[in-house]
Amino acid sequence: MKKSNIIFLLLILILAAFPLVVKDQYFMHIGILILYTALISQAWNILSGFSGQFSFGHAAFFGTGAYVSSILLTKFGITPWLGMFVGAIVAALIGLFIGFLSFRYKLRGVFFALGTLAFAEILRIIVQNFAFFNKTLGILIPLNPNPLMFQFGSRVGYYYTILIFTLLVSLLVHWISRSRLGYNLIAIRENEDAAQSLGVNTYKNKMIAIALSSAVTAIGGTFYAQYILFIEPPTTFGNDVSINIILPTIIGGAGTVLGPIVGSFILIPIGEITTALFGNFVGLNLMAYGVILILVILYLPEGIVGWFQSRFNKHKEKKKATTETQHFGGGEKVGTYKN
Repeated sequence: MKKSNIIFLLLILILAAFPLVVKDQYFMHIGILILYTALISQAWNILSGFSGQFSFGHAAFFGTGAYVSSILLTKFGITPWLGMFVGAIVAALIGLFIGFLSFRYKLRGVFFALGTLAFAEILRIIVQNFAFFNKTLGILIPLNPNPLMFQFGSRVGYYYTILIFTLLVSLLVHWISRSRLGYNLIAIRENEDAAQSLGVNTYKNKMIAIALSSAVTAIGGTFYAQYILFIEPPTTFGNDVSINIILPTIIGGAGTVLGPIVGSFILIPIGEITTALFGNFVGLNLMAYGVILILVILYLPEGIVGWFQSRFNKHKEKKKATTETQHFGGGEKVGTYKN
C-alpha cells in the first residue's frame, strides 16, 4: 500500500474517532468548520486547482445551494436532503452558463476571474432585491431537530454528515487526479494551446470541471444553511465567501487531493484562536490569513502539500538515478535486466 493511501486512511480513522474523544462543543464546532471548509475548497480545487481556471466567484454557487434548499424548505416544505440535490443541479446549470460564456469566447486568467466575480455580484444583487428571496432580511430556517430534515439534536450529527460529504468529495477529486479527465485538465493548466493541439477537447473538459465544481460547492451551501439556520445575501454571495473557499486550497496546494484539507486544518484553528484571544481587534484573523498567504506564495508557491510532493519526487528520482549509475557504471548489480 502506498504511503499516501496509508496517510489518508489514518486521517479518516482520526477524524472518525474525534467525537468519541472530544466532548467539548466548541472544539466540535471547530472540527465541523474545518471539514466544511475542506469540502468547499475541494470543490474549487476541481476547477481552478486542476485546470488552472482561477475562479473568484464561487460564492455564486455556494449561495445558490444555500438559497435553493432553504426556499424549498421554508416555502414548499421539501426536505433539504432533496433540496440539496436540486440546488446542486441549479448551481451546475449556472456554472455551465458561465462556462459557455467564458470558455467559448476563450476568457482566461484574470479575465475569467473577473467574470466569475461579476456573476457572483449579479446574483447577490438579484437576491437582495427580490421579495421571493426575502431581500436583505435573509431566510430564517425553522428549528426542527429531525435527521430527515437535515437537522440534528447535537453537533455530532452535523460532524459525521460533513465528514461523509468531505470524504466522498475527496475520493472524487482523487479519482479525477488519476483519470483521463484529470490528466486533460492538468494539460490545460500547463499549456492550453499545446493541449488543444494534441487533441484535448479543452472546452468539453473545462465545462465538465466547472459543472462538478459548481454542484459540490452548492452542497456546501446547503450544509451551511442547515447548520447555521440563517442565510442572507452577504454571507452566502459575498466576496469574502469566495476568498474563504480559495485560501485553503492555495495554501495547502492547488491540484492536490490533500491540499484543501491541509489548508483548512491550518487556517480555521488560526482564525478561531486569533478571534478568541483578540476579539476586540476586528479583522485580525484576516490579517493572519494574509501573512500566511504571503509566506506560502514567497517560499512554497506550490502549496504545502505540493512542496512535500516535489521533494518526495526529487528524492525518488535521485535514488533511481543513483541506482542506475551503480548498475551501468560497473558497481554492484542491483537488478536483473532482460533483453
